[in-house]
Amino acid sequence: MARYLFLRLLDMVPTVFLVLTLVFVAMRILPGDPALAVLGQNADGGQLEAFRERMGLNDPLWLQYVKFLRDAVQLDFGRSLMTNVPISTLIANNLPHTIYLTITSVAMGLIVGVPLGIWAATQRNRWPDNGLRLYALIGYSVPDFYLGAILLVVFSLHLGWFPINGAGQGFWGGLYHLLLPAAALAFLKSAFMGRLTRTSLLEVMGRDYVRTARAKGAREGRVIFRHSLRNALLPLSTGLGLSILATLSGSVAIELVFNRPGIGRLLITAIQERDYPVIQAGVMMFAFFVIIVNLLMDIVYIIVDPRIRVKS
Repeated sequence: MARYLFLRLLDMVPTVFLVLTLVFVAMRILPGDPALAVLGQNADGGQLEAFRERMGLNDPLWLQYVKFLRDAVQLDFGRSLMTNVPISTLIANNLPHTIYLTITSVAMGLIVGVPLGIWAATQRNRWPDNGLRLYALIGYSVPDFYLGAILLVVFSLHLGWFPINGAGQGFWGGLYHLLLPAAALAFLKSAFMGRLTRTSLLEVMGRDYVRTARAKGAREGRVIFRHSLRNALLPLSTGLGLSILATLSGSVAIELVFNRPGIGRLLITAIQERDYPVIQAGVMMFAFFVIIVNLLMDIVYIIVDPRIRVKS
């Protein structure tokens, strides 16, 4: 186990290096002048040149790259060009909201999707199975930001059951503000996990050891949950990882629709203002999320199927 995790951590090093390099190159090839974006059109040449010198923009590109890597390794993201607030403070204020939104929506998707998938698999070609197909079709067809806007109009503006925007104060206030945006993200997750659970379970339920368990008189609940669902967890784990990553990308639009704080909204605002250090930090945070989720999924694979650890 420890050797497997050590090898996976080593695999992360070139990935992180590649991500940092891509972020640095992307920020340098973007059109526009950061000095002009910060100081405005009325700034004269001397002010623009002084700003570039102060921010190190006149340094050779290789020197900027070395400083960028050094600061990234030390988790020193600098300060916002617009507000002069340390970017670490901006991330600390916004990151928890994105994490809460992601965890809640994935949990809601699992709670709804997995039982629906089990029900559909055990009632194959009957109305629960057909109902899940229709539910999945709608879930795949409706973009989460569009569903979020509909939920906002119906439940917040017309019915007044949920707040229109913000993140709330305290645990219950935060949960109250979190439910509607999390539901918008969870709809697609539940459709995806439901279909994946049904497909994986049906494949396992057709194997010899499941038929043998039934032939020996095992109860149907034991056959489904002990012999079938347990062996269908590996593809479900892969689907869960993909679902978490999709939720992270979807949170950007949902945070904008519901006017919630978060890394996605921080990143979009920084792009609009050409606040390059904040853009760099925001992109790196999303990239690190992807790397960490992949590592966690590797650990889940070991727990679900110990043969992976033996093969490694």
